[in-house]
Amino acid sequence: MDLYESLSNTSSLNPIRCIDMHTTGEATRIILSGFPQLQGTLLEQKREYAEKHDQYRRLTMLEPRGHDGMYGALIVRNSELISSGEAHIAVLYLHNEGYSTMCGHAAIALGRFLVDTHDLNVFPLRNTLEFDPKTHTTTVNLHTPCGINRLRVPTTPDGTKSDPSRPVSILSVPSFAGALDLVVEIPEYLRWPELGQRTSVTVDVTYGGAWFCMVSATELGFAGGLADRDMATFDRVTRIVKAQIAETENLVEQIALPLDIPWYLYGVMVVDRVNTAQVDGVAATESGLCFFADQQIDRSPTGGCVAARMALAHAKGESQLFERHAFNSFVSAASNGRGAFIGSNVEEVAIASGHGLSTKGVVVRIEGEAFYTGAVTFLKEPEDPIRDGFLVKGLEDAWGRK
Repeated sequence: MDLYESLSNTSSLNPIRCIDMHTTGEATRIILSGFPQLQGTLLEQKREYAEKHDQYRRLTMLEPRGHDGMYGALIVRNSELISSGEAHIAVLYLHNEGYSTMCGHAAIALGRFLVDTHDLNVFPLRNTLEFDPKTHTTTVNLHTPCGINRLRVPTTPDGTKSDPSRPVSILSVPSFAGALDLVVEIPEYLRWPELGQRTSVTVDVTYGGAWFCMVSATELGFAGGLADRDMATFDRVTRIVKAQIAETENLVEQIALPLDIPWYLYGVMVVDRVNTAQVDGVAATESGLCFFADQQIDRSPTGGCVAARMALAHAKGESQLFERHAFNSFVSAASNGRGAFIGSNVEEVAIASGHGLSTKGVVVRIEGEAFYTGAVTFLKEPEDPIRDGFLVKGLEDAWGRK
């Protein structure tokens, strides 16, 4: 252990200390220390990390310390909503391409961690959290780039530790449908064989802290649903759909876009309501396969997209308030529904500056389980020529251009 202790505590190697967790198989690397400490609003800090300090994201998310599917949560101890007393702690979310605005699976993991830690250097306001001795739950107000997520974390009877046998729940930011039955034209040279003679696909666009495109597997031409093809096929098809949405003329005019929410399509969710593991005690169950950021595959049921899907169900009249719906990923579906997220609309809300479909939305409760997988210190030796990280597919692309 002498070398382990020595390396972990050598300041010249810029140690970055992390706790690793997973939510239905989807990684959350919680970054405790080692990143530069910035000032300003949370969005100003997000912008500064992206523009001036992105090597830290690359170092922790990409190979050789991470991988194409790694996801990160950087603990931020100062923000405007912490200063105002509205939030206890803040977070910036990291992935293979950059930074995101919302992440349900990581918030679920953070809920457990923020209750379990009693290190005030990590979480200065830990002792101000409200513990309910009747329900054995603790509430955490988490400031994210899309707003505040209110986490309700089950605990031991004394409130000092989280209880992993019960799910963490999140209250989403106001979520809403942006466009129903949006027709996306597919140029002939991009069409895949399963599309047949069709020249377009019809999708829904909806917001749950980030923008998602919802499309059924059968709409894409796969009659057998998600069981019909492999990951590579859906990767290729969703990449095409996402790119064509971005190129759709007058797209913003077709989407009910509130003035204070920027448009950026974060992910494409392929939905299958037939091939899914059933979950007891819910009104409906469906599976989904989500490609987000630079075609990163979500192992979890995608918490932000659960909020978006429940908002879509509300807009279509397919869900009543407090009705519970279950959402599987390919991981939970293969585990007989263990690890599914539960979504329920708990409040109908007006959307500030919304128009069209987006005048009204919902607050969604998302429930899921997260578990610890390790604690690690990452280093960066100055002599290391690839110390800032890489992606294999990025090297493949660069190699192919030579």
